[in-house]
Amino acid sequence: MIFSSYSFLGFFAVVFSVFVILNKLKLYSVSELWLVLASFYFYAQGTLEFLPYFMGTVFFNYVIGSLMVQQEGKFAAINRKALFAVGLIENIALLGYFKYTNFFIENYNLITGQAIPYRSIILPIGISFFTFQLIAYLVDCYRGETKEYTVLNYLLFITFFPQLIVGPIVHHKDIVPQFEEGRQNGINLRSIMLGILIFSIGSAKKTLLADPLTTYAQAFFDNVYAGGLWRTWTAVFAYTFSYYFDLSGYADMAIGLGMFFNIRLPQNFNSPYKARNFRDYWRRWHMTLSKFLSDYVFRSVYKKGSGSVRFYTAVMITFFVSGFWHGAGWSFVLWGIINGIFVCMAHFMTRRKWSLPFPLAWTLTFAGVVGTRVLFVSNKLKDALFVYRTMFDFSELSGMGLSEIVHYAGRFVVFNFYTIAVLLLAMGIAFFAGNTEQITENFEPKRSFAIVAAILLCLSLFQMSGVTEFLYFQF
Repeated sequence: MIFSSYSFLGFFAVVFSVFVILNKLKLYSVSELWLVLASFYFYAQGTLEFLPYFMGTVFFNYVIGSLMVQQEGKFAAINRKALFAVGLIENIALLGYFKYTNFFIENYNLITGQAIPYRSIILPIGISFFTFQLIAYLVDCYRGETKEYTVLNYLLFITFFPQLIVGPIVHHKDIVPQFEEGRQNGINLRSIMLGILIFSIGSAKKTLLADPLTTYAQAFFDNVYAGGLWRTWTAVFAYTFSYYFDLSGYADMAIGLGMFFNIRLPQNFNSPYKARNFRDYWRRWHMTLSKFLSDYVFRSVYKKGSGSVRFYTAVMITFFVSGFWHGAGWSFVLWGIINGIFVCMAHFMTRRKWSLPFPLAWTLTFAGVVGTRVLFVSNKLKDALFVYRTMFDFSELSGMGLSEIVHYAGRFVVFNFYTIAVLLLAMGIAFFAGNTEQITENFEPKRSFAIVAAILLCLSLFQMSGVTEFLYFQF
């Protein structure tokens, strides 16, 4: 089930109705259990065959984490280290098997010349996201930075269905205290109204902007050799904006759904396409992932005062991990390395207090975002290289006069009017509109917000019969 679908809306109506009834009866523990069971059911709709593995790893990590927290005495440090090693190996092994087995087989065959057949392995939905949450929990248990949670609160932290599949990646310190305070017990009308507004915005991002742009761009990237100059540029920009609105739309819907239960999930985007450099960009894009990588990868390599060489090394290692996390392919690794280089360049300039005029800085940053997106979405590295060449191959315009070029461009616009209109609307929103965080901070229940939410939801509902999967489901 995806959020922008009729089946999910029916599922949510049942879940929330039962939740409200249980809370009215003051059966708070039962309502928590109900959310956990509903979340397991929600996950099973995506990959039923993986459900036993998912449940197994969730409970296994709870046991390991609880045992680490309970350690006392002279052997506590050794025991915690052994338990942490066991838990980390289990998480990495599960992720590695389901996500990277065929990648390693492919490269092993390439190096050795053998022909080991690929395994028929279905990538479980959300495995990268919940694995990061589990690892963060174990690391904090090992460091002694958390306490033993009740099994219900722990299960809600991991399985809470609004954030289970594609995030935001929640940290136990951010969400478990909300469950412990009983914020989900009782009905908060203001929170529900804000949730409806944020969910409607996210749904509109997904169905009205991301889906048509993704459909157009994916058709091109399935066969990049059939496109010309105009189609290539349009498809590249279409994917650049569809990825943003697809993932930020999901995050908005997740945040909005959480508010129905009076649970605040962390914001995941802060207008990233307004960034002036890649350091700023990665502080705005998929912020919960960036925070996780900073806290658990970067800070594991670099300690304050360790020197510039170690700092830049830590940045590159962090983005190498980010690239490999995103996908089992060398193009993702290269994408991560290039992003790491751009971030290092931004830090280098900041440390020396060098600054470009904002229009130039923004243009260079956005060009880098568009360029790296090509690498990210191309099926193969050679496809990405062909796209780069085509973007700057103006041979099809040779011999044309200005009027002919204008006529040629006009025909392309006419035949692709809907896609271009959606793309221009998406660009206007991304560059000039406020974001979800700003809306949330300034929210006061108003009739105008209710009207906007109703319009966006109605428009989204008309599009849900042909909705596509979220792009980050593959991760």
